[in-house]
Amino acid sequence: MHQKIIMAISRVGSLGLIITLLLNIIVIYANNFPENYDLSNTEPGISKKLMQRCPLGDGFDFPVGKPNARRYYNAQKFTRNNHLGDDWNGLGGGNTDLHDPVYAVANGIVVQSKNFHGGWGRVVRILHNIGSQKKPKYVESLYAHMRTALVKPGRVVKRGQKIGTIGNANGVYWAHLHLELRVIINKALGNGYNSNTHGFTNPTTFIKQHRPR
Repeated sequence: MHQKIIMAISRVGSLGLIITLLLNIIVIYANNFPENYDLSNTEPGISKKLMQRCPLGDGFDFPVGKPNARRYYNAQKFTRNNHLGDDWNGLGGGNTDLHDPVYAVANGIVVQSKNFHGGWGRVVRILHNIGSQKKPKYVESLYAHMRTALVKPGRVVKRGQKIGTIGNANGVYWAHLHLELRVIINKALGNGYNSNTHGFTNPTTFIKQHRPR
């Protein structure tokens, strides 16, 4: 098989080699894109007990370069190309931010921590109460493409606590953190892109409007 491939490439020269490599990259990317994975039954299954254990928030910070995203930039903003979150990249570009720490944006309780593989990679989801104990109001933060996750479901976390590290979904992308903020909780994972933003909110705008006092 390998000899046939080598012979075929030798006939068409370097142009054929380039085309072959590009086709291989396209196939690898397509096979790893979220839409090609079964993302049904990916709801975190937030129970009433977990909701009751969710601590009250005291404000929101950014998930990288805490607390103000220092030395990071938002490479793909909310709604750009139907994007449902923000993509945070280090200023160095490429994989220079691989293994950088990821922080919880606010006090909360972890409701999901799982490797979904494909284009999602490792995902952590945290529930936050921005209301009160008597009148709770919940939002959910989602962190994707992580290299490592340091928290498990049921773990109570504080704003600014390290929950994992930036990854690249096992080489599918350059390293970055995909962050979503969901105002409708307990939804399926989805694929990160949709023209319908119902249930989602602009992460950067929300964080800026809810900074610690």
